[in-house]
Order: sequence, then C-alpha cells, then structure tokens
Amino acid sequence: MSITNLLKVALTAIMSNKFRSFLSMLGIIIGVAAVIIMMAIGQGSKESVRQELSKMGSNLLTIRPGADTRGGVRLDPSAMQTLKMADYEAISNEATLITHVSPEVSAGGQVIYGANNTTTTIYGESPEYLDIKLWEIKDGDCFTEEDIKKSAKVCVVGTTIVEELFGDKNYDAVGKTIRFKSIPFRIVGILKSKGYNSWGMDQDNVMIAPYTTVMKRISAQNYFGSINVSALSEDLSDDAIEEVSAILRTSHRIKDGDEDDFTIRSQQEIMETMSSTMDTITIILVVAAAFSLLVAGIGIMNIMLVSVTERTKEIGLRMSVGARGIDIMSQFLIESIMISLTGALLGVALGYGGSSVAQMIGFPANVPLWSVGVSFVVCTLIGIFFGYVPARKAAKMDPIEALRYE
Repeated sequence: MSITNLLKVALTAIMSNKFRSFLSMLGIIIGVAAVIIMMAIGQGSKESVRQELSKMGSNLLTIRPGADTRGGVRLDPSAMQTLKMADYEAISNEATLITHVSPEVSAGGQVIYGANNTTTTIYGESPEYLDIKLWEIKDGDCFTEEDIKKSAKVCVVGTTIVEELFGDKNYDAVGKTIRFKSIPFRIVGILKSKGYNSWGMDQDNVMIAPYTTVMKRISAQNYFGSINVSALSEDLSDDAIEEVSAILRTSHRIKDGDEDDFTIRSQQEIMETMSSTMDTITIILVVAAAFSLLVAGIGIMNIMLVSVTERTKEIGLRMSVGARGIDIMSQFLIESIMISLTGALLGVALGYGGSSVAQMIGFPANVPLWSVGVSFVVCTLIGIFFGYVPARKAAKMDPIEALRYE
C-alpha cells in the first residue's frame, strides 16, 4: 500500500470521528502551548535581566572590601576600611586594561527643596562614574575634576528627585540649590531617565556628587565603600580582574599565599549567575509542563486502542483483500502521528498567542524558534511511541477472526 493511500485512509478515519480526534489532540495542544509559553517567559525574563544588567555597565568591575578575621572575630566586609585613596590612585595610574575608574562612597538621607522633600541615596563619585554606569546627561553637565579638588557642593540628580522636589520631572532644575542632611548642593546636571529595573528599584531616584564632598561633608570618612572600574571589553574582564588584583595586593602589602582583603566582582559574572538561575527555573517549569504531554500520549494510545477495537471488521476486510500486517501497522501509526502533529501545530499557535498575551500584561516573553522545532519532533515521537501498541495489535489480528468480530 502506497504512503499516499495510507495518508488518505488515516485522514478519513480522523475526519470520521472529529470530536473524538479533537479530544485526543487536546492534551497535546495544551502540553505544547504550556511548554512554549513557559520557555518564552523564561527566555524573556533571562533577556530582560541581561538588558537591565547591561544598563549598569556591561564591562563593570566592582571592588569591595573583603571580610577579615581580627582577634579571632570574623568581620563583615561592610565594617572593613581597606579601600583608600592610594588604591584608587594606583589603579588609575597603573592599570592598562581599564578605561574608567571611580571610587564610591554613599549615604542615605532626606533631600529638601523648599517645603518639598524625598528620601534618596547620595553617591560620591568621580566624573568617570557616568561613563562606567552608562548614564547620560539630559540637562546641564556633570561636575568636574576641579569640583573634586575643591570638594564643591554640586551634584547631578535623577528625574525622580526633580519630580518630587519641583513637581515636574521635565522642570529645568539646573542651577537650583537643594539640601541633603542640611548641606546645600547646587544642581549642575540632570540625568536621563532609566526607569525601574527588574528588581523594582527606581534608578532615577539618585543623587551623584564629588566623592571628596561626600567623604568630608557628609560621611566624615577617609575610605571608600567600593571602587567601580570599567574594563576595556567584556572579553578582557577576567584579565582586568587579575591586573587590578595584583595592583591592590601590592598596594596593601599582601604576602604571597595570604588572602585578599578585597573582592572583585564583574558584571559578566553576575550576568552568568543570573542566566544560570533563570535557566534552572525555566527547565523546572518546562519539565512540569511536559508532563501534560506524557498524559496526552497515554490519551492518544487509549483512543487508538478503542479505534482498533471498533474497526476490527475493517481490518479483517483489508487483510482479506491483500493488505499486509505492515500496511495495517503503518495505517494506525500514521493516524497516531497525524493526531499528534495536528495537536502540536494548534499548540504552537496557542503558545504564540499566550506569549503575546503575557507580553501585553507585562511579562517579558520571547519564544525561541528552536522550541517550535523541538515541539514537532517530540510530538512525532509521542505519536510513534504511544501509537505503536495499538498499531501492532491491529497488525497481529487474524483476518478470519476479525471478519467474524461483532
């Protein structure tokens, strides 16, 4: 029997029991759609996180004090004061694999203008901080190295602060004087809006001032909370970490074999960690959704067994006019595969529709094209695997007994 005739016979059998065939497909449709939607949300979330981290500087290296043991007590890194001006100057002068460097000291508090106020964090930085963090100035300009030397009371603010203090995020606040913890600061620049990140943090609620100003006038400290560095490229991040580590070990007089009293984290490392976490979550969701495909396969086998029983006389008649066992088996296998693939096609359409709805309600969703191909391959295998038992049962029938079946 030719493949064309087998396809026609299988299609006729499916169409003669449309509702039952649809119920057989339903499990496949739901399973494929669920898998595609889960993968779309997983991949979309992963890409969203990468984009958010990229906005913070894709080549960013962050140097922080490391934990240390003193007098038998393990000190928290936040209690350490190991990053000093000499470290910043050594990195700036000696490192060859970095483009920008900025020391950082921060403090939280209330910023006030007239009768308006809001809570924010002030970051003491160098002018290079904007290049490291990929910030752009919307109005005005950034403070200068001269402002650093003079510990000038100037600042750059985000649009959230402008809106909270002046009532309109587009207000021209350049030149206005605001107060942070009773210290007056003149606004010299306003940052372009970045909005909220994936963790729900308002990136525009920020105030940036010369690090010398924050250290002397607000925090009263002579050490940095961290040092931000931008590597020449993402590919050179690891080499840059090794170079900066060597410079800091020399600056801190750390002997060979002793632990570093600082830590260096790269943005690329954070991206890889987040991607790995999102991949794990996606796999868990996909596996959970894939169980419905297993149930759907069992449903197809059950329906095909019923179909074989109902069509016993038909099978006997086909065999009596010359149909071989392999022809009968192929007929039922093709029927099973057609049901499975049709369900896969409808499931893919439903999956794309569900992903679009997810995007409209705010979920990041990005359907990977390879998932569609995998869905069809898996559904073909399901059709073969779960259709084999009914097909084999049909092929093994005795034509005389089949013709006598009532």
